[in-house]
Amino acid sequence: MAGTGSAHLHADGEALLRVEDLVVEFHARAGGTVHAVSGISFDVLEGETLGLVGESGCGKSTTGRAVMQLPRPTAGRVRFDGRDLTSLRGEALRKMRPRLQMVFQDPISSLNPRRRIADIVAEGLEIWGGRDAAARTGKVDEVLRAVGIDPDASRGRRPHELSGGQCQRVSIARAVATDPDLIICDEPVSALDVSIQAQILNLLRAMKDRYRLTMIFIAHDLAVVKNVSDRVAVMYLGKLCEVGTPDVLYARPAHPYTAALLAAIPVPDPHRRPDPKDVLGGELPSPTAPPSGCRFRTRCPKAQDRCAEEEPVVREVGEGQYVACHFPLAPGEHLDFHARTAG
Repeated sequence: MAGTGSAHLHADGEALLRVEDLVVEFHARAGGTVHAVSGISFDVLEGETLGLVGESGCGKSTTGRAVMQLPRPTAGRVRFDGRDLTSLRGEALRKMRPRLQMVFQDPISSLNPRRRIADIVAEGLEIWGGRDAAARTGKVDEVLRAVGIDPDASRGRRPHELSGGQCQRVSIARAVATDPDLIICDEPVSALDVSIQAQILNLLRAMKDRYRLTMIFIAHDLAVVKNVSDRVAVMYLGKLCEVGTPDVLYARPAHPYTAALLAAIPVPDPHRRPDPKDVLGGELPSPTAPPSGCRFRTRCPKAQDRCAEEEPVVREVGEGQYVACHFPLAPGEHLDFHARTAG
């Protein structure tokens, strides 16, 4: 399963963010190299929301952090508004920070427990200046109200006095306070109850329209991503396998891994039992020694000799749908994942 290739990218200069051949590697304490992200490319148009999905350990969060240069990529380019962030250092990179913000996965640990809510939200405004104390207070109150938190009741409180959903709202308020152009949401609802998830998703959509934001929404739940994304990119073991619009990708997945993720979405029917044939089995390969060729081949029911010898390149298989697979699924094709993993 590849991720190499650029067929799915827009023309150079069209996108606000353009990531090319991104590689992130870490040295393991026990020896060897962890290949967290291995040469992926994607872009995000201004005002667009790109959903980045895949199972735990596929490199989604590492990709988001590498875009922010936290940590810096091992190789590749991250171009934001025409500037290569990977080439910036010191003050030049620091000046770009207010334009890119991140909402982290754990809504409580991402907030300083010793600071009050008003100070947490105002921190970016204080660092970058340009506003007097009264203006900063007004901006803090504005963004807190925008995320559904009463400033008068919460301004002097600390994170441990709020619920998880309230802390995530504070995180979103902090992210938009500096008027960024791009926000990366790293699984912002995975730690929340289902009822609170819906509220946060609705809030993110409202904030995107209100502040004209461009977003990358990282999640492992395709059902969640479908509701907020204009395009969806599917990752597996550090590689991209499919990119497309939600309607097309969910109705006609072209990559076997995408089909497996869709089959894993729970159906709200107590009388309907999951079909064992739809369950993706097998062990996720180690990122320190990924399989040759297609990385999904060890769990794929369509794998052939070519998949081990040749890494597939992203190519267009339908209007707005791109896949990295030698043997993409035909419309309506059903796979028996159990047969592959059992055999």
